This record gives sequence, C-alpha cells and structure tokens, in this order.
Amino acid sequence: MAENPRQETEILRQQLEALQKENIKLSRQLNRLQNTLDRNKAVAASMDNINSMREVEKQKQERYLQLLLENSPDIIILFDQDGRFVYCTTAFLERARIAGFGLINGRLFSEVFGAFAGREWVDKIKDMLAAAIRDKRPLTFEDTIDMSGGDPRKYMIHFTPMHRADINFHSSVMMFHDITEIRNAQERAEQANMAKSDFLSNMSHEIRTPMNAIIGMTTIAKASADVEKKNYCLDKIENASTHLLGVINDILDMSKIEANKFDLSFINFNFEDMLRKMVNVINFRVEEKRQHFIVNIDKNIPRILVGDDQRLSQVITNLLSNAVKFTPERGAVRLDTSLLHEENGLCAIQFTVTDTGIGVSREQQARLFTSFQQAESGTARKFGGTGLGLAISKRIVELMGGKIWVESETGEGSKFIFTIQARRGEEEYRAGLNPGVNWNSIRMLAVDDAPEIREYFLDIAQRIGITCDVAAGGEDACAQIDRNGDYDIYFIDWNMPGMDGIELSRRIRSKRSDKAIIIMISATEWGIIEDRAKNAGVDKFLPKPLFPSDISNCISEYLGAGTILSKEEAEPEKHNNCFAGCTILLVEDVKINREIVLALLRPTLLAIDCAENGVEAVNIFKAAPEKYDMIFMDVQMPEMDGYEATRSIRALDAPGARSIPIVAMTANVFREDIEKCLAAGMNDHVGKPLDIKNVLVTLRKYLPQVPGLSIKGG
Repeated sequence: MAENPRQETEILRQQLEALQKENIKLSRQLNRLQNTLDRNKAVAASMDNINSMREVEKQKQERYLQLLLENSPDIIILFDQDGRFVYCTTAFLERARIAGFGLINGRLFSEVFGAFAGREWVDKIKDMLAAAIRDKRPLTFEDTIDMSGGDPRKYMIHFTPMHRADINFHSSVMMFHDITEIRNAQERAEQANMAKSDFLSNMSHEIRTPMNAIIGMTTIAKASADVEKKNYCLDKIENASTHLLGVINDILDMSKIEANKFDLSFINFNFEDMLRKMVNVINFRVEEKRQHFIVNIDKNIPRILVGDDQRLSQVITNLLSNAVKFTPERGAVRLDTSLLHEENGLCAIQFTVTDTGIGVSREQQARLFTSFQQAESGTARKFGGTGLGLAISKRIVELMGGKIWVESETGEGSKFIFTIQARRGEEEYRAGLNPGVNWNSIRMLAVDDAPEIREYFLDIAQRIGITCDVAAGGEDACAQIDRNGDYDIYFIDWNMPGMDGIELSRRIRSKRSDKAIIIMISATEWGIIEDRAKNAGVDKFLPKPLFPSDISNCISEYLGAGTILSKEEAEPEKHNNCFAGCTILLVEDVKINREIVLALLRPTLLAIDCAENGVEAVNIFKAAPEKYDMIFMDVQMPEMDGYEATRSIRALDAPGARSIPIVAMTANVFREDIEKCLAAGMNDHVGKPLDIKNVLVTLRKYLPQVPGLSIKGG
C-alpha cells in the first residue's frame, strides 16, 4: 500500500510537469497571437492612415484641378455622348457672356454655339466632329468666332473624342486656344517684311534710275564734240545727282531715327525767309506742271523764331513735293500757316498743305506715316519716291513738340496738317514802311483771276495800311479804273483768261499816266515774258507764290524811297568770292576729291597746297605755319585721321596753330559727327558731296575778300 501513494505522487508530478509545459506552450502561443493581433492592428491603422492621406491628396488634386480649370485662359468644354454640355471653364462663360453654367448645363452644342456663331458654322463644325468621332481620332483646326458680339477672335480648336471599352463612344472634350494676338503679330511681321521687300525693290529703282542717267549722260557727253550737247548732259547729270543725294539722305535720316540718334539743332531763323528758300526749291516743278501755288503766312507768327529751320524746311518741302507730285497739271497747291496760340514766348504754329490731287483713302491713310510705306505699291512705280519722307517728317514734327495728320478722300485732294512748337526769337531789326510817306493816300489795284490771290492782296494791304481794290480779270480792271480813276500801283497777273496781264498793262500805259507803277506777277519764268512785258510798260516782275515782304518791299521801292525793311537790304554785303593772296591747306586722301576741290575753288584765286593724310598735313603746317590762312580737313584718312591731325596742329608751339581756322570737309554729316569735329578743335564743318555755295559761305566767314574784283559763284 505504501508504494501506491508514491506512484500516485509521481503520476501527479508528471501530470503537473506536463501541465506546466502545456501552459508554457499556450503562453507562447498566446504571445504569438497577441503579437499577430498587434501587428494586424498596426497594419490596419497604417492602412487607415494611408487611405486617409490618399483621400486628402485626392481632394487636394481635385481642388488644384478645379483652380486650373477655373483660371485657365483657354476655353475647355466637356460634352456627353449626345453632345450636351457637361462642364465648361469660366473662360467660356465670360467670353460668351453667360451668367452661369446652370443656364447651359445639359443643352446641346448646336443650340449654345448657334446663338452666336450661326447655323452655317455650327453645321460645318458638327460634320467635322462627327468624322473625328467615327474615326476615333483627335481633331485640330483654326477658325474665327465672335462669341461676345463685336469682338471676333481667332482660335486654335482641339477636339478629342473619348471612348470606353464597354461602349463605343462615351464623351468628348473641346478646347479653344485664343491665338488672335499671335496671328495679328504674325500678320504685322509679314506685312513689315513685305513692306521692306517692296522698299528694297523701290530703293533699287530709285538709286539705279539716277545712276543710269549719270552713267548714260556721261557716256553721251564723252562721245559728243558739241559744247551745247555736253552742257545738256551735264545739266542732266547734276539733276540726277541731286535726286540721288536726296534718296541717300532719306535713308540716312531713317537709319538715325531707328537708331534713336535723330536730333534737332536750334538757331534763330527768319520764318518768311525759310519759307521762301523752301518754295524756291520746288517752284520749278510747279512751273513744269503749270499748277497754281499759293503761300499764306499768318501775320501773327513772329518774324524770328528759334528752332531747327533745316528740319522744318525738310518737312514742308516733303509735303509740298508730294502735293505737286500727286496733283495733275493745272491743279492747285496751297500752303497755309497760322499761329494757334502763344504762351510765355512759346508759339504753337500750324502748317496746312492742301492740294487738288488724287487723294488718299482712309485705309491708305493708316499706313502713310509708317516707315517703308506708300499709299499703295503702285504709287512708287507711277510717281517715284522712297516711301520714307512722311515717316521722317512725323519724327521731326514729334521732336518739335507737334503732331501730323491727313484729311483726305480718294479723288478729292488731300490736306496734310502738322503743328510744331517754337520759341519767339529776338528781333535784330525792325521792318516797316517809310514813316515819311502818307500810306493812307496810296491806292493799289490787284488783278488776278484766282480769288485766293485777290484775298491775299486785300489782307496784305490791310496789314500795311493802304487802300486796295481787286479785279478778277482785264476787263473788270479796266471797268474799275474807269469808275474809280487811276491807281498808284498795279499788281497784275500775266496768265488770265480773256485779256492777259500784258495786254492790260499796255492799255493802262496807253490811256493813263506814266507815273503809275505796274508790277507783273506770275509763276512763269520771267525770261519767257520779259521782252513783251517791258514793251507793254511793266516796271517789275514778282514770282509766285507771293510773300508779304515781297509785296511790301516792292511798294516801298517805288512809292516810299528810303524805306528799310531789313538789315541785309539796308547794308547789302557784296560777295565777290575773290580771295586772292590767301593760302589754304587742303587735307584729302582721295585724289579725285582733291581734283574736285581744286577745280571748284580755282575761280576764287586762292592758293591751295595739298596733303594726302594727317601726318603729312601736320608736317606741312609745322614747316610753314605763317603761310596758311585756313585748313580744309578730311576726317577719314590713312596713317592719321582728321581728328588726330587737328589735335596735333592745335598742340604745336607755332604761330597761328591755335587760331587758324580748321574746317572739316567730310561725308560724315550726322550731328554727332559734327560735334566730334568741333570737340577735336575744328571751327566748322562742310559736308560732302560739296555744295559750292556752302563752301564759299564758309570761305567768306573766315577769309577776307579782295575788293574791286568779282568772281562768279555763290
């Protein structure tokens, strides 16, 4: 029995150990299960976090996509498979002036677009879209649509049909990209390129035409032994050369404008004298076409102004040349000037050039003041010209504080108007009639068939303070003389219908007192009618267009002896252009240029030594500084240029080195070139090609003339 308890105890112990082992095993399993559960919880939490982050990112992307669509400048529209609106960007609503998407949601493409694009356009586009859907391909094309009414725009249109696997066609997207500005810029660039191509072609014609005349006439002159024939050829060569120089000047002016180096030079100038010189330039063209030309100067414009008279003359000459060019024979051209207002000495002056020519259409007017443009391409071929004149004129006028515009209709003539601002200049002398003459008792009769000329005489007579009657023709003048008695002075036009001016003058002389003064006025060259006019009793000839001072001077000359109208008239300077006893040094590297200067100055009796470069010039002057009275200095030369040569001469320790007049004689004629010459120590500037009148003016400025001798020249 004792063994039995021990056995039971052993059995229990074994069972306990077994239970302990099982417990350890279960505990490990439980730990593993807990770890697995914890891991699953962590994974679940991580997945929840990932899903949450994905949802946040998705919402963020949706917000950005919405912002992108709302702010896109392009029009984007989504359609369902039936072509109904599902979505559109704000750009479409704004362009089509639709208050909200709800007004078009679910409506057909044809219905919405038909409201502003028209049924024809909608049908055309629907056929194109249907073909793209059928072929399962995107479509891109350009078209112009006016979505907002009154503002048609050019669009690049992209259409993409969208298909799904379960159905053939699901929906589509359409995008409109506005390319209006791009296409407009492209068209402007193409037009500019075409204009420049036309300009280059025109320039080739404008340059080759006078060059052909120069070369051809030179060949003819060389082959001819007839002096008259040679002179004829030389005249033609001179005219062609002048025209060619004008073309070159236009090109150079335009290049300065485009380089923003176009400036003005301000001086005191006589307004009427400036107009007179300018009119003389184009008068021969007026005579060739037998046109009626009138200049009217506002009496309120100051006689002396401060400004760039050369550039102002350039604008007026360009406008008048165009007016003469585009006006037919026996047409009319008129220049009117008026003072708009004056404030603190600053005058606003308006110029108006009116003609009875071919006119300019409104479409052509928009291009007139653009570089390389004329009214139409055929204009250059028919009338000639560079197409730069008005663009240059516009820039000059703007620099003078004004503006330029045109008023015209095709076939009804043109009116070119521009304004400038110029300061009142200082009067160096007073103009007026002799106070010793009782001008109120003077009676004048002006006879001209042009009503504007008669009005012009009445205005001038009112300014002067004399009595003036006007007559429209010879018969009318005779009737007025019979009715009113003799006049003191007559201004009679030569070319009038019926009784012309010469016949009227003859009748006045045959029936009236010889004391009356008869002045013949005409645009015709005086030499053509001089003999006949003098035989008829004409005392003096005045060319048209008439200027106030010409008329008042003429009246003063015959009816008010001793009247002084200008400093120049009171003390006329005799320019005999004889400089015998003076010696100049000509510095020029080109042989033919030296030959030209020597030939041009030979009549002045100047002694001229030559140097071929700056080094030679400095050495020649250094060897005999007292010998020379003046130096003409070229600028661009080998070894030493004119600037360095001038500085070297000025630096010499020799008599007259610092005071001798040194004048640049160069083809560098830009303002900055002239200023560079002056900065180098030169006194003056003469441009090439040489104008002998300008050369003589410069010589008179620095050299004494020999009295008692007269040399023909400027």
